[in-house]
Amino acid sequence: MHIRYRHTDIAYETHPILTDVNFEADAGEFIYLIGKVGAGKSSLLKTFYGELDVRKGEAQVLEYDMIKLKQKHIAKLRKQLGIVFQDFQLLMDRNVRLNLDFVLRATGMKKKNERQKRIEEVLTQVGMEDKADKMPYELSGGEQQRVCIARAILNHPKMIIADEATGNLDQENSRRAAALLYDISRKGTTVIMSTHNEALIREFPGIVYRCADGRVEDCTEEFHIHLMALDIKTESIE
Repeated sequence: MHIRYRHTDIAYETHPILTDVNFEADAGEFIYLIGKVGAGKSSLLKTFYGELDVRKGEAQVLEYDMIKLKQKHIAKLRKQLGIVFQDFQLLMDRNVRLNLDFVLRATGMKKKNERQKRIEEVLTQVGMEDKADKMPYELSGGEQQRVCIARAILNHPKMIIADEATGNLDQENSRRAAALLYDISRKGTTVIMSTHNEALIREFPGIVYRCADGRVEDCTEEFHIHLMALDIKTESIE
């Protein structure tokens, strides 16, 4: 089990965000977090990589106890994770290749030829092998997000956390980004993605958790029944 939360509370300083959280994620699962803006989706994701504290109960991420986790161990945990942000967070003063090289050097890959080989591999995986020498501002939003996904998989992570990774993209680029992440999950990497895009969940089905009213619930069955009803309604109208 990559993540196991049992009766956990999440708060920012003294402000409660989510209470009695029960959440699980295993290897190769594709998991959606849905809910309104401000419902706590990003806060929950931040606890998985030690950006936000969790309190009471049980909170395990990749065998780390997140309640007792010390600051000095957070870097080791994050080396096993890939994170894809809505706003890309690329380094704008260097090209795609150097953006990726920066991450590999920061995580301890010392040999330049090994770094270059890995960069070529991930760019090919996301269909960006011909953009290695482009600056971020020379790329479209969809291309920048594919570079971000390449960055997230550089270190062969056990888990990818995608916080509204398609939120700033148009429909077609949203689909392409989700398809990449879905393919990655099918190869054994856990992917957890927050989204408002029901069309993605319809096309790339997975486990669905909803954040609402300070709680987190598994609504997979309910949500897919809802999507089926929408499909039937659409077909009857046509």
